[in-house]
Amino acid sequence: MTELDLRPRRSTARARRRRPVLRVVLVVAAGLLLFALGVAFGKALGDRPAPGGTQTIIRTLEPLPQQAP
Repeated sequence: MTELDLRPRRSTARARRRRPVLRVVLVVAAGLLLFALGVAFGKALGDRPAPGGTQTIIRTLEPLPQQAP
């Protein structure tokens, strides 16, 4: 074999080794992104007000004028 024959094999071997590492890094990054989105969604659900809360309204009523008996 000549040196020219070995170069393409080395470059494809290096490319094959790099792709799985890149794929693992991308999968881990995607997992972290999904985790962060899940935490943000959970916090948003926790911050919402409770439905059906009690509301108190106070009104002052003026007395009606009364007639003498």
